[in-house]
Amino acid sequence: MQVNYKSYFDIPDDVCYLTTPGSGLLPTASKDWRKERDAEFFSAMTDLREKQGEFNQAVKKSIGDFFTIAPDHVYNTSNFSTGFNALLGRLPQQAKVLLLEGDYPSVNFSVILRGFEYVTAQIDEQLEDNIIAAIKKHQPSIFIFSIVQYISGIKINLEFIKQLKSQFPELLIIGDGTQYFGTEVFDFSQSGFDIVGASGYKWLLGGYGNGFILASDYAKHILFPELSTGNIEIDSMWVGKNIDQLYFEPGHIDTLAQGTLQKGLQFLTELGLENTAAYTHRLVQLAKDELSKRGILSQTVINRTETSTIFNLQIDQGHFNMLMEHQIKCFPRGNGIRIGFHLYNDESDLEKLLKIIDTKILK
Repeated sequence: MQVNYKSYFDIPDDVCYLTTPGSGLLPTASKDWRKERDAEFFSAMTDLREKQGEFNQAVKKSIGDFFTIAPDHVYNTSNFSTGFNALLGRLPQQAKVLLLEGDYPSVNFSVILRGFEYVTAQIDEQLEDNIIAAIKKHQPSIFIFSIVQYISGIKINLEFIKQLKSQFPELLIIGDGTQYFGTEVFDFSQSGFDIVGASGYKWLLGGYGNGFILASDYAKHILFPELSTGNIEIDSMWVGKNIDQLYFEPGHIDTLAQGTLQKGLQFLTELGLENTAAYTHRLVQLAKDELSKRGILSQTVINRTETSTIFNLQIDQGHFNMLMEHQIKCFPRGNGIRIGFHLYNDESDLEKLLKIIDTKILK
């Protein structure tokens, strides 16, 4: 029997929520937990404030379990961009970086503004071939990219990343998983990535103010050639923390935000991410077929085998307000209107969208 995933969320019957690529929803249970946690945390009677370090270690373990990586390779951050910019500060300044044209600004602009030498590969139907060609031609030492493109929804072939790492073992491969994590099972230990990062507020159902960086042994060796604290004088409250932890996690970390991410991960784990991924995949394939028939997807998206949970409808952005008035939650991006399907969507959402497209846009 098919699980009614939508029942775990507070979504009015007349709302078709297709804007997870912009911001994901919280399960009802997570919202309830936040209210209780916040009230208890600021009570004068509580000891929760004294247990923040212990709490965040538990969050790291949850992240590690979810992505198959040891907790000491997990860094809690307030969002992807904060962690990524800290990461860039540890990369060799003389490194040559391969980027993808038109990738997420927080990825590309951050690299460019820091003065790294960079080259690009084009995003089209032959994305993976373009990457190989760029690596052979320019010989970059680092490759940084989004696993799923935030405008088009184009998803890189993850088997290709494994092959890439095998073919170029010294290439440091860094991925932004914000638009991907939470949609499929991802085993970091077998992925070919050296570093991945993400914010939790989209597909991981984690709300705002949280994110993480995951780093392999190889990555930690490059970022922190000497991990011991050496002769650095450290206050007793930091005893037991390594330089890498102190670097990525300066100051306080919001336990409410990190706890909400943990709740999202636990929610997906309890449902079985392999189950929710299979459910969403079927819905996405149906959506791709129907939208392709109507000629409102780019040919690149139609022709690529890899399909993400994001689509960019190739329709005039002037239709945005009309769609919102009909409770189709979406957002203008690129030269179209972006939508996405998550576990709280179902065929009725797709049917409502298609009806509006057929009667109001393609009439």
